Amino acid sequence: MTYAFVYMLASSRNGTLYTGVTSNLETRIWQHKNDTFPGFSRKYGCKRLVWFECHDDIAEAILREKRIKRWRRAWKLDLIETGNPDWTDLYPGLLSIPPQSISPDSPLLGPG
Repeated sequence: MTYAFVYMLASSRNGTLYTGVTSNLETRIWQHKNDTFPGFSRKYGCKRLVWFECHDDIAEAILREKRIKRWRRAWKLDLIETGNPDWTDLYPGLLSIPPQSISPDSPLLGPG
């Protein structure tokens, strides 16, 4: 089964935030970290994966991304800090999770 991911990147703790959606989280975050494409995240240095959640359906993930983008900044900060209070870059840990372990019900993802 293919899953979709909504994610947030930050330039630093409490820095600029970028919210995105993808069907391949590992590859997409690598692209952000390596400035593969011009755009917002490259311009503002958003390279730290600070939050993500998994969805069964890409359409559902896109709707969630759009909702989060409309949220107040304080709500986004609360979402990040609930699961990642130290604003740790989650990308290195993501590389050690077997792909079959990542699903919407995975305890590895925490509350979404």
